Amino acid sequence: MNIALGILYFSVLLLLSCYGVHRLHLVLLCRRHRSRIASWVGDAPLLTSKDPAELPHVTIQLPLFNESTVVERLLEAVAKMDYPASRLEIQVLDDSTDETRAITRAHVERLRERGLDAVYIHRTDRVGYKAGALEHGMKIAKGELIAVFDADFVPQPDFVRAVAGHFADPQIAMVQTRWGHMNREVSTLTRVQAIMLDGHHLVENRARYGAGFLFNFSGTGGMWRKAAIIDAGGWQHDTLTEDLDLSYRAQLKGWRFIYRPDVVTPSELPEEVSAVRAQQFRWAKGTVQTARKLMGRVMSADLSLGQRIEAFFHLTPHFAYPLLLLLNMLLLPALVLFPAADTTTMLLLDLPLLTATTGSLAAFYMEADRAQGRNPFAALLRLPMIIAIGTGLAPHLTRAVLDGLRHMAGEFVRTPKQGTNSARYKARADLPLTEVLLALLSFGSFVASIRSGHWFATPFALLFTFGYVYVAVLVSLEQVNRKRAEQTLGIASERPSDPAPAVVPDLISE
Repeated sequence: MNIALGILYFSVLLLLSCYGVHRLHLVLLCRRHRSRIASWVGDAPLLTSKDPAELPHVTIQLPLFNESTVVERLLEAVAKMDYPASRLEIQVLDDSTDETRAITRAHVERLRERGLDAVYIHRTDRVGYKAGALEHGMKIAKGELIAVFDADFVPQPDFVRAVAGHFADPQIAMVQTRWGHMNREVSTLTRVQAIMLDGHHLVENRARYGAGFLFNFSGTGGMWRKAAIIDAGGWQHDTLTEDLDLSYRAQLKGWRFIYRPDVVTPSELPEEVSAVRAQQFRWAKGTVQTARKLMGRVMSADLSLGQRIEAFFHLTPHFAYPLLLLLNMLLLPALVLFPAADTTTMLLLDLPLLTATTGSLAAFYMEADRAQGRNPFAALLRLPMIIAIGTGLAPHLTRAVLDGLRHMAGEFVRTPKQGTNSARYKARADLPLTEVLLALLSFGSFVASIRSGHWFATPFALLFTFGYVYVAVLVSLEQVNRKRAEQTLGIASERPSDPAPAVVPDLISE
């Protein structure tokens, strides 16, 4: 039994280390190709022609679903785009079921009165969710280039002119820009989210782009060539990450992508852990579904060995969550059954494994901070919270991975936005019973590590415990507040002197 436990424990740790080594590899790629990436950014073509007839026709698609708190901010930002009105179409794809419809329709009418080509499209069936809306809009879009912005983004006036020039090269299918974070410093949760997303944009995307590997459109803040979307098979909704799916299909057809880390589109981060869990669940499940759908095609495609290996890691990162969960569950019996290692064994075995996992995280996020001119050592201070929150999300995201392995498609659950009213939309969540049980197990590991002398395990057991408790407490408090908000809205709707709100079930985001 001890041998079997030892083999399983170190196998899990070894697999996690493989993902850690991959993170270090991405950091090295960023450093190796930094001059190449910088030169591409510096040589980026700009649209400077003042003759509208010489400019490409651009459609900006805005997919919406119950976004009343942010939609007017989005529409006003798009209306300020520095681009001739005769060559720009604003296409609002509204699948909303609440008051967002009336707010949006009225604002679109005001934009039309200002001379803008703004179109309001409302679907009642939500077939395909966001992918279905984008596909529906693309069929009637006037533009040869299509930019996409989610409701919580605020595109800058120079966006179109900054990126559209790349499409003078007929092989370019998509240009992705970097996400900014307007509410980065609101809380510990937003700061951790920001640095995690910075890792994706400023390490993963830069490394893959610089090395010539496949990377993906991030779902928003990017521009596509319409012909490339059609050639790749269009927007499909058999996965929950339609952006990743289309990106791989387009690149497998021979189209090229551009990444512009210098063009930043500000966005709003979820400020509640329930909303973060819902967002991350969709991303994790959809990525697993995309891996199921396309991995075979990728491995048999005419790609280099390096491109195929990178694509494997790109499509399977969320498998680290069930591995982390399993490691956490194995930690206590391992601490009890195995004697503490001597100093030599720790240096030869524990330290390399620790470096491959935690050390790679430190290097990864330090590179993300360095790339945007921040103090890279600030990432080290946030590393414990990154590990803790990642651990606290592991049970929920493990369910997402398993769900993605069992089922394709599924419901696209939008991320609630704060905007002008933080109480307007709230994410639903189950009571975090699993997290509570795992917190107790991790605390047992913490005690056992001290009593048995397994000092390398002590800080991790403590971080695991804190992570589960942190997520469990926040989710519980948020759901109590959501229930109170529902009750308050229900009471208010019965008072004839108050303005009649929308139907209460629509006020709470699923």
